This record gives sequence, C-alpha cells and structure tokens, in this order.
Amino acid sequence: MAPKVLFVLTSADKNLRGEQTGWYLPEAAHPYYVLEPHAEIDFAAPKGPNPPVDEGSVKSFTDPHSVKFLNDPSVTSKLATTKKLSDVSAADYDAVFYVGGHGPFYRAGKVTAAVCHGPAALIKATTTDGKSIFAGNEATGFSNAEETTIKMAVPFLHEDKTKELGGSCVKENEQWGPDVVVSGHLITGEL
Repeated sequence: MAPKVLFVLTSADKNLRGEQTGWYLPEAAHPYYVLEPHAEIDFAAPKGPNPPVDEGSVKSFTDPHSVKFLNDPSVTSKLATTKKLSDVSAADYDAVFYVGGHGPFYRAGKVTAAVCHGPAALIKATTTDGKSIFAGNEATGFSNAEETTIKMAVPFLHEDKTKELGGSCVKENEQWGPDVVVSGHLITGEL
C-alpha cells in the first residue's frame, strides 16, 4: 500500500498589503510530481476547496511540471475537493508537506516537510515536551536577505524566527539557491 501524504495549501488570497497571493505554483507542482508515482496525495487548506494560487507564480513559472499541474485533471479535481484542514486527522497520513499549523504530525513522529515560506506554518508546532519543533534542529527557507530583496510585507522573518525558537538556519551562499535540510523528521527546503 502506498504511503499517504497530505499537501497543505494556504487559503489566504491577500497579503498584508492587500495584494493577491496564494500557494506558490512550483512549490506544489514539483514536489507533487516527485511524490505522485510513489504515494497517495491529498490536499488540505484552512478553508477547504479551491485554495487560491499566487497569480504571480503562474505567470513566472512555465516549466513543464508547473504547466502540467495547472492542466492535470487529477490535480484540478483535488484542488476543487481540497479538504478543510480542521477535518483532517494526522492518523490518516504518513507525511505532511506544507506548500504554504498543525503540530500533531511532528509530535506523532511523522515526516513534516515545508518549503520556502511553508515553515511559517510550523512556528507554533511543538514537541511532546512543549518545545518548538525548531529547537535544536536545522532548517532552511527564505533568508532575511531574500525578504529584504523582494520587499514584501511579512509578519516575521523566517531566519530570525528559526533562531528565536532555538533552531539554526542553514542557507546556500547565494540568494535563491535551492536547498534541502533534513533534521530528524523535519525537512525544510527552498526551490
């Protein structure tokens, strides 16, 4: 039986400046097509069906996987029937992947993965002894320098928050460099 993986997408359609936002196309598409041949994948979002895609990511990413993802009948069906996050049980999944919290997955010893800004969904997730899941772990994601470069309004800087929670932030030497960090059963990345 194939493992079950839950992709968690955002339901937010506006950023702090009131500009359109949503889940980021390649950060869903690329991992989806890596995992899809080997796993059963479900989608969930805080508000359920039809989570918004970041229109800027649709315009910026026309690679084969991103284009396929937007036109794949299986994917469009999953997006239309995305589960409401509050209706999802951690016990039903082997891993969770945050495209965009829900600490029970980590507490249960299951793989918890997040990419780019996705680790923001994990800032309140704790271990069974009440410590942040970042405490004593390495993680990656958007760096302070990258946030400064794009000049978007965010409630906190991932790099600073990871350190504040007792973790260490691992980054490539160059901005926008792809990176994956595995620290126990916490996996973080940046495309």
